[in-house]
Amino acid sequence: MERMDKQLAFLMEIDKVKNIFRQTWLADGNRKENDAEHSWHLAVAAVLLKEYAPQEADLLKVILMVLIHDLVEIDAGDTYAYDAKGAETKRVREEKAADRIFGILPEDQGRYFRELWEEFESYESAEAKYAHLLDNFQPLLLNHESGGLSWREHDVKKSQIYKRNERIKETSAQVWERMREIIDEHIRLGDVKEDMSDCME
Repeated sequence: MERMDKQLAFLMEIDKVKNIFRQTWLADGNRKENDAEHSWHLAVAAVLLKEYAPQEADLLKVILMVLIHDLVEIDAGDTYAYDAKGAETKRVREEKAADRIFGILPEDQGRYFRELWEEFESYESAEAKYAHLLDNFQPLLLNHESGGLSWREHDVKKSQIYKRNERIKETSAQVWERMREIIDEHIRLGDVKEDMSDCME
């Protein structure tokens, strides 16, 4: 039963991800979402938006990738997309967390999950590119629906959003075009500051 004990211990450990709150507000603006809600939303989106993803992307692999990609935040905490200072230590904090959290599992499963997390972080495979597209598009959609709450709260500029999403176009031109439409709308509304001195169109 040792193998099952490790698997169950991992399941109980990742329950903590429900208490890791992000900077993105829910669509209704009542509160901020947690990592578990974010990951669930991405998994559903992975299925719904597959037609806009690279054809070779393995959907099941993408779903698992987005479900586990933020588990490291149990230890490392959530680093806001536009937090430059937090980004400086993000990789070190998350690597340490990945060692501990995936290390709870039986060796074969722990190694697989760790490799899948590293693949997501590397942003090279078709699956990682699609997973990143989802990870970036979902908070943008929530910002749109909540009236730009997070963007206003953090004084976010257009150049920051474009920089964060600069590789989306190579994965899906359709999704990138929709993202641009949303960003432009929120510039007109005053939720995002116009500042395009150093970012791509």
